[in-house]
Amino acid sequence: MYQIALCDDETTELHTLEQMLRSYRGHSIKDTLSVRSFESANALFFAIEQETYAPDLIFLDIYMPELSGLEAAEKLSGMELPCLIIFLTSSTSNDHALEAYNLNVFHYLVKPVSRESLFASLDRALAHFEKNATRYLLFQTESQIHRVNADDIIYCEAQRKRQCVYLKNEEQLILHTSMTRLGEMLAARQEFMKMGISYIVNLKHIDRLGTETLQFDNGKEIYLPRGSYKPLSDRYFNHYFGTEMEGK
Repeated sequence: MYQIALCDDETTELHTLEQMLRSYRGHSIKDTLSVRSFESANALFFAIEQETYAPDLIFLDIYMPELSGLEAAEKLSGMELPCLIIFLTSSTSNDHALEAYNLNVFHYLVKPVSRESLFASLDRALAHFEKNATRYLLFQTESQIHRVNADDIIYCEAQRKRQCVYLKNEEQLILHTSMTRLGEMLAARQEFMKMGISYIVNLKHIDRLGTETLQFDNGKEIYLPRGSYKPLSDRYFNHYFGTEMEGK
């Protein structure tokens, strides 16, 4: 399910875009879209901050009162929200091209937006999502839903009936799930390895590996479960050098 947000203070344009997006959803059965409309950037941010709304793609009008599209995109960038932004503009000039580039804006659409240009942008965005499908995971904590880049996970640790996910920004997420379920969520990523019943480690973040302990690149050190050194060291070296070794 892809969450798509439309943000435009022109209600007629907003309604037209929403209808076209729903038409795209009906035309392309394999892609499921959830569309939500906002008449101001402030309303969008209220949903993100108060309702933990996490859109994958935002169609954002550049010229809006109170908070412009450029200001909203800058704020989104500061929040490190992993979403794509497509600017909507009534101008064909390149006045905001540099700002958009610096904010990693995905694309521009000139209003009035045509069905063909909208669908082409959606095709590109969905292709981008499919390419990066395994990068992000949704974790449910006691009070919030977190969308986490798998590359940011250093390791996971079982703590009785809870699991703790340690992230590279030093944040810790406490999940009310099982280690088995957590392992299933990470199974598609080759860099994750389960060690005993207590740990899942990200091989990319291992800085030093000994026979009894390993140290991650954030300085954190853990003791290896009994019998885990050999399979871990084999998997670790294979992860980094497997292709080269097979070619020799």
